[in-house]
Amino acid sequence: MNPTEKPEEKITPAVLNASKKVLCIEDEPFIGELYTRALSKEGYEVKLEIDGAKGLELAQTDQFDIILLDLMVPNVTGIEILRALRDPQKTPHLKAKIIITTNLEQREDIKEDIEKQADGYIVKAELTPKQLVEFLNNIP
Repeated sequence: MNPTEKPEEKITPAVLNASKKVLCIEDEPFIGELYTRALSKEGYEVKLEIDGAKGLELAQTDQFDIILLDLMVPNVTGIEILRALRDPQKTPHLKAKIIITTNLEQREDIKEDIEKQADGYIVKAELTPKQLVEFLNNIP
């Protein structure tokens, strides 16, 4: 190789995700830590928030590409956060994709309503951190 030539940089998921910011609103410390580690390892910049009110405030700054939103968080529920983020009066410019994360069994009508407002819906018990990363890697 000529000294002036640069080696080709391998494009890995970590390289592609390096500029993606994730807000994880999750009150379960163990799950939040698992998600943070798995996503950080893949190049995502992750901010973890356990309080629903603070999570909503952070989400409304529109600094994130993806919001992982647990439905059961303290002070403001995930459903209330979702509604506020989708309300153009409360959150006029939101570019982030909202992915609901839950272990709650929902009535079918409630689940359908949530899915209409969100960009994705995952059941935490059915998804490993690695599968979560793969899921997020496929979000445009």
